[in-house]
Amino acid sequence: MNADRYIRQIALPEVGAEGQARLRAARVLVIGAGGLGVPVLQYLVGAGIGEITLVDGDVASVSNLHRQTLYRMDDIGRPKVLAAAASLMRLNPDIRIMPVAAPFDPANAASLIAGATLVIDCADSFAASYIASDTCFMQGVPLISASALGLSGYVGGFCGGAPSLRAVFPDLPETLASCETAGVLGPVVGVLGALQAQMALSVLLGLAPAPLGQLVTFDARGFRFGGFRFDQAPEPHNGLAFIVREEIADDDFIVELRDEEEAPNPVHPLAVRSTAEGFSGTPENSRRVVFACRSGLRAWHAATKLRARWDGDIALIALGNDIYERDSE
Repeated sequence: MNADRYIRQIALPEVGAEGQARLRAARVLVIGAGGLGVPVLQYLVGAGIGEITLVDGDVASVSNLHRQTLYRMDDIGRPKVLAAAASLMRLNPDIRIMPVAAPFDPANAASLIAGATLVIDCADSFAASYIASDTCFMQGVPLISASALGLSGYVGGFCGGAPSLRAVFPDLPETLASCETAGVLGPVVGVLGALQAQMALSVLLGLAPAPLGQLVTFDARGFRFGGFRFDQAPEPHNGLAFIVREEIADDDFIVELRDEEEAPNPVHPLAVRSTAEGFSGTPENSRRVVFACRSGLRAWHAATKLRARWDGDIALIALGNDIYERDSE
């Protein structure tokens, strides 16, 4: 290791040689290599994090380049994790980057998070964020999660002894938008990604006050920061969990919420088609109900309506092209 690389941060009394050694020993999972992930990755690699696992199933596209400045024109069509790993290794060959060119989902969440010192959620998907939070909460791993849209967003420190994402955001709005559908300015995700990186370094270095249990908001229109602590936020009961298609059981009652034009082939041959608003069945208590749609939002709302009149087990599936694609259903 070239000590000169880190001399400016080692000079800080909050870091020193001991702190730098802690960063080098850290194993960080970064979910998403997009607008938030790019500044996170560059700052963590620059700081000398020893091992970074990067998971993303997307490829670089020309519409990404205005805010995902790690990529270049010749990266278009290439898996983001591979392009990012190659670029980051040129920045700092002292660290280890393990790219995983696959969506982050319930099938791989537990294995990816197992053994991680800290997880950073940079995915533009509420489904991925809740899956990450649920898994981190169960495994006791700190999670730094952020969301950006338009000219504003937030970043927070969850789990690892602090309340989960569900404790702060137990419910979803009627509609959601993504950077793809609603737009975003590059500096907005840059600011929030930099805050994620700072929170991550603060956790790894053990700095006080701890960012776990803290939410920070940013509004670029008015150049305002805000936020609050949520250390005592209660965990919601019976939170709606996401599963993958392969976890559907033979006796599940499966509801396909995409119509035939959107999805000619339903999630399962035995699935019944419905809409989130039109589903009115009440299954037998012995059966689990599985709602499936592209982003998970329609499934969430259908499940919420069902739960008001039925106390059985409910699961959600977000099927879209990629779990990172969140729509405005």
